[in-house]
Amino acid sequence: MASQTPLLDLFVIGGGINGTGIANDAAGRGLRVALCEQRDLASATSSASSKLIHGGLRYLEHREFRLVREALKEREVLLRKAPHIIWPLRFILPHRPHLRPAWMIRTGLFLYDHLGKRDSLPGSRRLSFTGQGPLKPEITQGFEYSDCWVDDARLVVLNALQARQQGAEILVGTRCVAARQVDGIWEIELEEVDSGRRQIRRARALVNAAGPWVEEFIRERTQRRSRYGIRMIQGSHLIVPRIHDDERAYILQNQDGRIVFVLPYQQDFSLIGTTDRRYRGDPAEVAISDEETGYILAVVNEHFRTQLSRDDVVSSYSGVRPLCDDESTDPSAMTRDYTLDLDLQGAPLLSVFGGKITTYRKLAESALAQLAPHLPAMGPTWTAEAPLPGGDIGSQAAFVARLLADYPFLGEARARRFAASYGSLCLEFLRDCRAEGDLGENFGAGLSRREVDYLVEREWARGADDILWRRTKLGLRLSEAERQRLERYLAERLTPGTRLGEAAS
Repeated sequence: MASQTPLLDLFVIGGGINGTGIANDAAGRGLRVALCEQRDLASATSSASSKLIHGGLRYLEHREFRLVREALKEREVLLRKAPHIIWPLRFILPHRPHLRPAWMIRTGLFLYDHLGKRDSLPGSRRLSFTGQGPLKPEITQGFEYSDCWVDDARLVVLNALQARQQGAEILVGTRCVAARQVDGIWEIELEEVDSGRRQIRRARALVNAAGPWVEEFIRERTQRRSRYGIRMIQGSHLIVPRIHDDERAYILQNQDGRIVFVLPYQQDFSLIGTTDRRYRGDPAEVAISDEETGYILAVVNEHFRTQLSRDDVVSSYSGVRPLCDDESTDPSAMTRDYTLDLDLQGAPLLSVFGGKITTYRKLAESALAQLAPHLPAMGPTWTAEAPLPGGDIGSQAAFVARLLADYPFLGEARARRFAASYGSLCLEFLRDCRAEGDLGENFGAGLSRREVDYLVEREWARGADDILWRRTKLGLRLSEAERQRLERYLAERLTPGTRLGEAAS
């Protein structure tokens, strides 16, 4: 069976942001690429972030200047590449004198403004509060600066889409059960999770971008030894009804030195997080703890007039950040930089430790630079200038106006959602629609059969969670009865005989 499969240049393990970013970059350089993901794209760490493209203001305290500089430069690159899912966001940093001194914050913001190239984002400034806003009246001073918002799971899916457009094979719901070297070539044994069907693929080089499972994959699947360890750090977030009307975000300094973001989310909600705590256990089973919930609520209640309780929590999520173990005793101080380990004891194996969403593109370029001597057919870099799928819209506002002109039945709320999730990709499932009825059944909150069919056929969606929490955020709006109806529809549509990936080919 192995001898009959085409020889790939690169096989990638893991469908998070690093895996899809590397697969996309490699496919665009003319390499023959395949990727497998055992669950859904972005189903682990990459959909459990704070959903920010940012330089990492707090990383300056730990003197991670290279990481901050690279991330700040990438803000501008990603804004140009994906204006549909990434947009500027101003942050308010309230100042409380008993925490970090004002001079330290001013110095940090000056560095933040000037470490990286800043073409479109305004710089920082000092603020005075009148006591009439959402903050408690005793908070009278603060600062404001720029970073960016991102729909993290959509960023992963768009990289997978672009990789497939350039010839890569994306195998979702498929896990690697073993990877062996045979005559200097990797033989990768794959298993479809639902059906149990197995196949073997062959590749010149293997990329291990398994996130929290990166070390386990080396140890249990490749029979090699990992030169690095990981430390799993749990980060949790709460979603509550919107606690302020401001379109800006807030970054709150806590007395333990950690920070908590309060972010405007999906028009009607606030997204609050994150935590930093050591995690031991199965990364797939991570969930917010009662202690974390209490911690987040306490930090918010110290700053805002609106006081929150556990009864206000609409939803929550947790993720595990697989950081390269630098033996730091403080989880917040552990480096968010990435480490790439190229093992040349036989066929090349490149493993990715750590990393952050903001620098995924640079990580992919660095990974391919290390593999270049072993893949002579590799073409030049290209991702800095190429828009991601759907990103050819100019601006969100202009595209919303276009949608309302061409499809007035959508209404402004749905047009805004399409612009901010799909960009021009939504034109594919809106084609030939002239009225609301042309979209087919409404599963709730404006989620139509046309949109669901598109997500199944083109974006690898299989279950309700794939659609409601990763492809869209409509899980916040559908009732349980509406969710069950969607599940039934998907079960009817995806018959047992449908192979994973066929609908998205």
